[in-house]
Amino acid sequence: MPPSSPSQGHAPGRLVDDLGRRRFLFVTGKGGVGKTTFAAALAVALAREGKRVLVALCNTKERLSAILGTKPIGDEIMPVAEGVWAVNISPEKALTEYGEMVLKVRSVAHAVFDNRYTKTFFRAVPGLYEWAMLGKAWFHTTELGPDGRPRFDVVLLDAPATGHGLDMMRVPKVILDVVPPGVLRRDAEEAWAMFRDPARSGIVVVTLPEEMPAQETIELVDAIKTDLTLPVLRLVVNAVLAPLFSPEERDRLAQEASLLSIDAPGRTDGTAESALVAGARRAVREKVQAESLARLTQEIDLPQITLPHLFDEASTVEGTKILSKLL
Repeated sequence: MPPSSPSQGHAPGRLVDDLGRRRFLFVTGKGGVGKTTFAAALAVALAREGKRVLVALCNTKERLSAILGTKPIGDEIMPVAEGVWAVNISPEKALTEYGEMVLKVRSVAHAVFDNRYTKTFFRAVPGLYEWAMLGKAWFHTTELGPDGRPRFDVVLLDAPATGHGLDMMRVPKVILDVVPPGVLRRDAEEAWAMFRDPARSGIVVVTLPEEMPAQETIELVDAIKTDLTLPVLRLVVNAVLAPLFSPEERDRLAQEASLLSIDAPGRTDGTAESALVAGARRAVREKVQAESLARLTQEIDLPQITLPHLFDEASTVEGTKILSKLL
């Protein structure tokens, strides 16, 4: 499969056109698969189409600033590229901002939400911090600019990894199940209605063509569809190597135990056989990649796009531009 082509059996059109119709997008997946890298590339691609995009991070040790070549991203919305803004949401600050909107008086809100006893209580309430971050990201889809148009056309939430991401997506539903009528329930109801509407929102799952990420991705997509009944729009397989070997060559090299032993690189260093050792290791990686891609295609019925493995350009501004042009 070419590095940027959708999987067979689907005809979803250009990714940027398809996803750009939505107002809110979750980007999730196992930790370390390149969620932030993809979110940055998608944001740049959408902005190139004229969209105003907000990338919302969830109180994380952020890498987005390095990927986009900007100063560190804090808890205030800041421009990070042409047509792209970003914020690293602090749950404490998001709660205070929410209090200001509800109580209408800034001083009263700060007196309540900045109190250390109140903060201790809030930290102990299950799901409250998750809702503070998710609710703030959702709020920015409702925000209007001075011209009366939406301040942002698309909000991308770089969601927490797998398990924590699921918990965050589940919070509005929990609020609807347990919280009595009021402002909190009203907002959760509006957010949940948007998240369940495939015309306005959806989830993009990012993975790697490796055994463990593939397995977790299969389980994650099943949980989202079965337990949460939220729309999953795309599967993005990141860091796909361009094959150097045919399936037959991969199998043959993978059977050469002497080339794959722990001491093989040191034993063959500086000799012609070192090329065979490197080739055997590459063949094994390609074999795992092919098996993982086949399994993902077989077990996940979603439009799929693969993005190439980047070497020197990985996690750089130039790499982000390269990936954005493939979307």
